[in-house]
Amino acid sequence: MNETSAAGTPDPMARYPEEPRLSLPPGLVEQLTSQLPQVADAAVAAIIAEVPTYANALSGPMGQVIRDAVVLALGGFVQLGARGDRRSDRPAAASMEGAYQLGRGEARSGRSMEALLAAYRVGSRVSWRQMAVGLVRAGVDSATVAAYAELVFAYMDQLSDQSATGHRDETNESGRARQRLLDQLGRALLEGRSPEAVEALAARAQWEPPETLTAVLVPEAQGSVLLGLIAPSSLLVDDPAGRSVHSVLLVPDAHRSVLLRAVQGHAAVVGSTRPWLEVRSSYERTRRALELERESRSATLDTEAHLADLVVTADPEALGDLREQVLAPLAEMSESTRDKLVETLRAWLLHQGRRDAVAATLFVHPQTVRYRMGQLREAYGDLLDEPDFVRRATIALG
Repeated sequence: MNETSAAGTPDPMARYPEEPRLSLPPGLVEQLTSQLPQVADAAVAAIIAEVPTYANALSGPMGQVIRDAVVLALGGFVQLGARGDRRSDRPAAASMEGAYQLGRGEARSGRSMEALLAAYRVGSRVSWRQMAVGLVRAGVDSATVAAYAELVFAYMDQLSDQSATGHRDETNESGRARQRLLDQLGRALLEGRSPEAVEALAARAQWEPPETLTAVLVPEAQGSVLLGLIAPSSLLVDDPAGRSVHSVLLVPDAHRSVLLRAVQGHAAVVGSTRPWLEVRSSYERTRRALELERESRSATLDTEAHLADLVVTADPEALGDLREQVLAPLAEMSESTRDKLVETLRAWLLHQGRRDAVAATLFVHPQTVRYRMGQLREAYGDLLDEPDFVRRATIALG
């Protein structure tokens, strides 16, 4: 019949025997303590054999760090037995701090948390095996040995949790520090800083420079999304122009057709591909292209498809002066007549004088084109046949 609690309900703990106290004879405590260096050596050897990440890591100074950590941890554990403490006790503060710092050190060494926890599992198993031999030889009864085993693994679980916390804290801090360096690198590239300064930032951020970079101007809200779609090694930077809510992606060694497909529908402006230290010019091209496309749009703008427009509008003031110069012979005409002749002259230049093509473009009769061209020849005279004027007029009106 099950025992019941005072409230009359079955007591779920009644079926478990009372946990034995874990008091160890002083002589045995001293013996276990003296054996800790050998236990640590056995644990390190097993970790090297069973956890590939540590195969070459524990032969030098790091091996001694791990041995010292094992001795510190197990030394605190042995003292629990010396005091007769139960398995609910936590490791000593020194052991917990050592475990925490061990986790941070492993993160700095580039080893994963999974590898660290695997090392703990192997080390705990081997350490307990070594210590259990001493307990059995000393005639410790089986119930106490079993309880001691529970204590050892609960103790090591707490230490491994502390190491995992240290590893996570170091990873998060180093990740944030690296991201800050990557942000600085991206800004330095867009600002056109010296190659020496940019290369130094790349080295500090542990970012492998590519052969080329392509600047892509994207809406700010979509920057992180596109970063994952395009290439995680891309740099994502706030638009330094600051005149719009855009971000800049600097994409390494991009295959242009693949890049264009990836950003399709994201209102992106894809710049030119440049040697990585010269990507500022690619970014500046995206900004100029954006100015050409002021209306709201969802389509991708490929700057390579708009090179002529970009060249013509590179100096708006010069373009305005050239247009005024080319159209000077029409300045005295009425605005209505002038607009029609300018429209006709532009179509005539672009269609190389083919009257039917000009008429189709303007939606007028060919005879109307003939009449307007007569007016233009009267205003311009022989200039319409001079190659230099044709070139300047095509640029001004194109």
